[in-house]
Amino acid sequence: MFTCLPQLLEPVLGGSLLGRARDGGVLDVRVHDLRDYTTDKHRSVDDAPFGGGPGMVLAPEPIFRAVESVDPVRPLYLLSPGGRRFDHAMAVELAEAKGFSLLCGRYEGVDERVHEHLVDDELSIGDYVLAGGEAAAFVVVEAVTRLVPGVMGNEASVEEESFGHGLLEYPQYTRPADFRGWTVPEVLRSGDHGRVERWRRAQSLARTLERRPDLVDARGGLTEEDRALLQEFGLG
Repeated sequence: MFTCLPQLLEPVLGGSLLGRARDGGVLDVRVHDLRDYTTDKHRSVDDAPFGGGPGMVLAPEPIFRAVESVDPVRPLYLLSPGGRRFDHAMAVELAEAKGFSLLCGRYEGVDERVHEHLVDDELSIGDYVLAGGEAAAFVVVEAVTRLVPGVMGNEASVEEESFGHGLLEYPQYTRPADFRGWTVPEVLRSGDHGRVERWRRAQSLARTLERRPDLVDARGGLTEEDRALLQEFGLG
């Protein structure tokens, strides 16, 4: 990752699953400070925009110098509101690739010559604007690396999560079975693993229909098996 604020990324990349995977050699995640590739005493990475206007723009010189010096794994993605929408399918695509690199934007934007002549593509994590690309970079790295074998302790957990099969995840419960009068569904305490699996599938379908019907539409709608499953558990 290329950024002018590495202090925002190193703490989060060093914690939890990511930190353990990096320490164990499962992941190779590197952060490069653009200020290390400046030539002035102030280590400036930005300048005023030609034509006037508010704010500052990330200058091309330190970015090109950093990328050309490091020669990072390609593709190199610029994190930008105008980029390709990042979603689970793309996370899977990147997890299966041999690697990729990220360039974090900041200030009012990045010199257009970086877009045109340096990066391979652009990524956006949503239709909103952040102060910089560092938060977006962490989102991308977190979503992608947890799909890499060996990062999570239970590989089956990844398969069952939201979007793994085009559906939202089913409800989860843990002990106690009765908390303030709110009880865990009987089916989850039954020991009948086949029924539990069917209930979870039905709950995923019902939850997705309620909250994200667009995901069901994208799958071609409900199958007859789906409808029967929803009726079995009174969700049809």
